[in-house]
Amino acid sequence: MPSYAAQFETTAGTWPIWVCPEHGGRLLVPAGESLRCPEGHSYAIRNGIPRFIDGSTYADHFGLQWAKFPKTQLDSYTGLPITRERLKRALGEELWNSLRGRDVLECGCGAGRFTEILLEQGARVTSVDLSYAVEANAANFPVSRGHAVAQADIMHLPFAPRSFDLVICLGVIQHTPSPENTIEQLYRQVASGGALVIDHYTYDLRRYTSATLLYRAWLKRLSPERALRLIDNFVNIFLPWHKRFATFRPARALLCRLSPVHTYYSEYPNLDDERQREWAVLETHDALTDWYKHLRTRSQVRDTLTRLGLSDIWCEYGGNGVEARGTRPR
Repeated sequence: MPSYAAQFETTAGTWPIWVCPEHGGRLLVPAGESLRCPEGHSYAIRNGIPRFIDGSTYADHFGLQWAKFPKTQLDSYTGLPITRERLKRALGEELWNSLRGRDVLECGCGAGRFTEILLEQGARVTSVDLSYAVEANAANFPVSRGHAVAQADIMHLPFAPRSFDLVICLGVIQHTPSPENTIEQLYRQVASGGALVIDHYTYDLRRYTSATLLYRAWLKRLSPERALRLIDNFVNIFLPWHKRFATFRPARALLCRLSPVHTYYSEYPNLDDERQREWAVLETHDALTDWYKHLRTRSQVRDTLTRLGLSDIWCEYGGNGVEARGTRPR
């Protein structure tokens, strides 16, 4: 692999423009294996990816999750348009049809399920994640003239304000310490006339009537490796029963109250057994090891966007809970 300096010069040029998260000074060129700012701050480059995070974070479980399942949720792997349909719905027709050539910031990129679709649609994508999931993302979709990757915190992003035509954050905000603060920081990156697209978990009776709360209270405190091993065992035990009762609603409802395993036999019946198992382990791990799991109503999400000054706000129940988008006035 060429040095990052060579990649920076030959593939990315001066895009994206990295700035120091500490004081906003521009990081003009890589120096050796780190990015340096005029004030002396230094940010390591490992495996060709700038790292604005040093050490463990509350997202370490997610990092292991995407390292173990880097392709599971990619449409190119499942052969189904699961992610394409979700993203298209969240964006709406107008944004979806205008992705080509847009500068898009994708926060909480994971292994790249949305990255794949954005790149296919011709967007120029900067993918960031708090965890080392960025390595899976870059392996799936290498750095190029149309794709940059960095490990960074949404609350301290390495970009100047209002740098992107579109900021997307799906499946992430509920897992951050303060959803409202997270949305505010995301909106800071939206250029004039640009758009913000987000989603958020909402309240659901099933969250309070199953054993999931008890499992999560225990598992999220374990090491990522141990938690994943235990969840793999849970899937071995419960998944055959979920498959058996997938079309028998009364038994399925009872099983879902007792079993911690999340399955997709009903939602995605066309997935084969191997992929059903992968989705089960991945989604169960995702649901039981996240350190933060906030819930918000549609009104609460809309109120946050309104307070920040977005226009043309669309906010509806759907997907994982609430999906919303809005525009920064010109």
